[in-house]
Amino acid sequence: MNDSIKIGLIGFGTVGTGVVKLLFEENKPLLRDREIDIDLIKIADLDIISDRGIKIPDGILTTNVDDILDDPQIGIVIELIGGYEPARSLTLRAFEKGKCVVTANKALIAKYGRELFEAANNAGISYLFEASVGGGIPIIRGLNNGLNANTIKSIYGILNGTTNYILSGMTRDGVDYDEVLAMAQKLGYAEADPTSDVSGQDALNKIVILVRLAFGADLNVETVFCEGIENLTVQDIDCAGQLGYTVKLLAIAKRHEGNRIEVRVHPTLVPSESIMAYVEDEFNAVEVDGSAVGRELFYGKGAGMMPTASAVVSDCIDIASRLNAGTRVNFNRHMIEGNGLELIAIEDITMRYYLRFTAKDQPGVLFQISKIFADENISIESVIQLGASDSDYVPLVIMTHDALEGDMRRAMRQFEKLEVVHGRIQLIRVEDI
Repeated sequence: MNDSIKIGLIGFGTVGTGVVKLLFEENKPLLRDREIDIDLIKIADLDIISDRGIKIPDGILTTNVDDILDDPQIGIVIELIGGYEPARSLTLRAFEKGKCVVTANKALIAKYGRELFEAANNAGISYLFEASVGGGIPIIRGLNNGLNANTIKSIYGILNGTTNYILSGMTRDGVDYDEVLAMAQKLGYAEADPTSDVSGQDALNKIVILVRLAFGADLNVETVFCEGIENLTVQDIDCAGQLGYTVKLLAIAKRHEGNRIEVRVHPTLVPSESIMAYVEDEFNAVEVDGSAVGRELFYGKGAGMMPTASAVVSDCIDIASRLNAGTRVNFNRHMIEGNGLELIAIEDITMRYYLRFTAKDQPGVLFQISKIFADENISIESVIQLGASDSDYVPLVIMTHDALEGDMRRAMRQFEKLEVVHGRIQLIRVEDI
């Protein structure tokens, strides 16, 4: 057996606890049987008092990260504190000291990926982040290794377990958004502050990472269109079902001719018979279309203590094997610099739309709405009036043919001025995957 590789863990939260369980309890005999000798010798966290339900050997816990970064024995640092700082600074310090780093920090990779990959490359060490996207689903390794002979055409992803759990509950049980969110928080599927999840920001960070790997595009997360699920209603989900669609928060990336890509995150109507429609509760799925393999689906638990810890430990094993073999993970130029792909502005993307109006129940209303569509070059596919209402207003659902987002936005501004339309107009984009 090769020499033991020493590991230091920064961040002893939920995922960190899972990592410790795998390394100290569950997988230690398995790793030794496979002649992989990795030892967690130091854990740094501000809270070293709380009982996490696992016995830690004496002398391992510390509140000082320097005990890890300055220890010459430690060859791999696991960063699980999340956020931008001090995670970024600590990672760069680890690189400077010649230590490989494993992380689950999607926000950090999405925003500072280019800087961190370049620093790791210059230091000649490995930087792995399988756990940053899809929890225990090996999508990062799949793109980097299994599909590296393919030109990737598109990626469709359900990348956030919290929002998928909420939408599944609204769809299956007819429960309102706020009630399902409270249930998700009680079960631990949603944070006390769920903003990052329900706003789509978490899925946005993940698709930006996948786009860098699949397309070589160096994107600024602030330039990618992102819309969350906060305004979705059970009424819209029911209407979608009647039309043969299911609502999902979808992260979408497509390659176009002329060195261009489109990337967006938003609630989406997908055909109810599609695979994505059957991905429920906290599960994630990523569909990748490759030039040689066609469509491949990666599916599994996208979050949680043990699935995410599994991905972290897997990266540690990968690095340990490379260190023992005297090799490292190579960063290609596209991962560091990008390849100059142009991000198409959301206004210039063509797609179909679902719109629900609360319209006055009187003659001429549909004419006024249809005229605005016509003036903005938008063709109507179907119109459904959902029956009588207790008030003078009735729900009116319209599906369009393909239209430019920019044209639709101009139409929406005109709709909002109509006196015959009451309240918020619901717009959901459609993908016939």
